[in-house]
Amino acid sequence: MKPITAVMVGAGQRGLYSYGPYALRYPDELKFVAVAEPREDRRKRFAQEHNIPKEMQFSSWQELMEHGKIADVLFNMTMDRDHFESTMAALKAGYDVLLEKPIAHTPEHSAALVLMAKKTGRLLQICHVLRYTAFFRRLKETLLEGVLGDLITVEHKENLVWWHMAHSFVRGNWRRSDTSTPMIVAKCCHDFDILYWNIGRKSVRVSSVGELTHFRAENAPEGAPESCLDECPARENCPYDVHKIYLNMNYNGWPINAITQDMSYEGRLKALRETGYGRCVYHCDNDVVDHQVVNIEFEGGVTVAMTMNGHGFEESRTMRYDGTRGTLRAKFNYRDGIIEIHPHFWGRKSKEIRIPASESGHGGGDFELVRGFLKAVRGEEKALSSAMDSLESHFIAFAAEESRLTGKVIEMENYRAQVMRRAKEIVSEWIGEPKS
Repeated sequence: MKPITAVMVGAGQRGLYSYGPYALRYPDELKFVAVAEPREDRRKRFAQEHNIPKEMQFSSWQELMEHGKIADVLFNMTMDRDHFESTMAALKAGYDVLLEKPIAHTPEHSAALVLMAKKTGRLLQICHVLRYTAFFRRLKETLLEGVLGDLITVEHKENLVWWHMAHSFVRGNWRRSDTSTPMIVAKCCHDFDILYWNIGRKSVRVSSVGELTHFRAENAPEGAPESCLDECPARENCPYDVHKIYLNMNYNGWPINAITQDMSYEGRLKALRETGYGRCVYHCDNDVVDHQVVNIEFEGGVTVAMTMNGHGFEESRTMRYDGTRGTLRAKFNYRDGIIEIHPHFWGRKSKEIRIPASESGHGGGDFELVRGFLKAVRGEEKALSSAMDSLESHFIAFAAEESRLTGKVIEMENYRAQVMRRAKEIVSEWIGEPKS
């Protein structure tokens, strides 16, 4: 079997550490022949690991596209606001595309990408890795077994550990809606995808509330400087002190490798000084929420309460599914997980299912996602998650943000129809179709 050839667009966390390693582990299945990445250190490291020659190393996706289609598939791991144009260009060039979530930074552009893939006959798959984990596959199987009877209501919580919230959504790339995407889209489209997959029905109504409560200037300790590297009277008792998080020389994994490839003390310190990661969390320009609740009514009357919390003690997802004949409680912490089934019958014992740790990130989802994508490209099986399926999760997420901002309940049938109309116009403009 000849390996599928690929280009990596964006050699950051997802490209370098999550999906790129699949080709190193399984070289008979996947081979990267080109890389496009604006940061020289990341571009060189990816090229070195995958033996990519100098002439196949590009500083931007635009430069890559000037060479036409040079591989079978394209992995698009760019930042949120680069997804739309880069993926439209890739689909138009004839690539099958594996695209990091979220699909795009607006609902219209997200829908347009899905329609463009259909128009060009290309495979577009979104990196909703949770479907590919052993944990969520087992949870799905349990629901299909019918042990809960008819599903009535679901509680689902996305618990960000406190330092992840500070790194990504206060100091980091996803701190502002106008430069990335709203928090509920960037982080929780995964959760809405899992809920849609498990419930198996479309959403009918969505409402949401949420705020940026803690990471604000008025909550800064007295005398706290704008830079966390400067002397601060609150340093000893501050959990967000950069010295504790990034300058711990006993650790060099994520999130430290997200800010620099130089793991020396001097390299880390330089990165903190030259990027926004050295700022005090109370003096950043962040505006995304640090907690949000979304209420959803699905077809058939199933109700869902989904909570995003940026102040957790550990990174995990916890959930409860209540049906007419039983209750399921579960926890997934990205390494392993546990599922409990509690029958609604006197004398029947509860059942506990433990899911062991897996070989790759996101509970094994990273590698299984790539494996599934390659099988779909080869025509061996359909993708576990189609782009159209992924779009439904994005509709819910974007509708939730609209509800949060306006205070309105969003009627989803009308919402989808309006977005799809605009998306069709966008696709027509891209391919040069005359206006009707």
